[in-house]
Amino acid sequence: MLAAVREAGTLALGFYRTDLKKWIKGGDSIVTEADIAVNELLQKRLAAERPDYGWLSEETEDDRLRLTRSRVWVVDPIDGTRAFAKGKPHFVISVALVENGAPVLGALFNPATDEFFEASAGGGARLNGAPIHVTDRASIAGCRMASHLTLFRHPAWKEPWPEMEMIERNSVAYRIALVACGAADAAMALSTKNDWDLAAADLIVREAGGRMTSHDGRPLVYNRELPRHRSLIAAGPRLHEALFARVGGLALPS
Repeated sequence: MLAAVREAGTLALGFYRTDLKKWIKGGDSIVTEADIAVNELLQKRLAAERPDYGWLSEETEDDRLRLTRSRVWVVDPIDGTRAFAKGKPHFVISVALVENGAPVLGALFNPATDEFFEASAGGGARLNGAPIHVTDRASIAGCRMASHLTLFRHPAWKEPWPEMEMIERNSVAYRIALVACGAADAAMALSTKNDWDLAAADLIVREAGGRMTSHDGRPLVYNRELPRHRSLIAAGPRLHEALFARVGGLALPS
């Protein structure tokens, strides 16, 4: 898996900051020829090597046969395609192996910055081979939040949020990886995400000592019939608890 992800990163860099073909799919979601090429490479390298595993990717039509498989590759060829298409280095290639609903292997690779995050269940998390760990911050005020400022400035909040240092990245997987390595203290989203956005990042941040749940504190379960998640909080245990206290009771649409 790691070798395939590195090879995919080299391929993606060949398209990066070029006049690549791009188009809109599913309303306002952008896709490029690089997404398709990387997806094909990963499917060839991974699915061909493990034909008994299921396959779930943003750029492949959903094959419900995956629901009958205990092990499933979960892939986002380029998470952060808008940033990639604009030549901004805020994207990652995301690959996870999910077993019985939980990620057991995960890799996120940003070839533009040469950041390679990886984790295995029970084996810890690493960035470019070195062990990483979340911060031990407990206070929301002043924390480094990998999210979008508009989330916290929404008029629906009954109480204003304290000032935080916002780290905005187009890729939600990359934002969670920044939490895992301590470059950010937390990441939060209250909008729908997909399995391929989260599976690898989920394992990496948890193996780095963090917690990642939906906003109501539930663990994320992968490879379900509808591979979507309403929300996420990712942080070190103490800050996760503080964020959960603020948002745990929210009623979000399913």
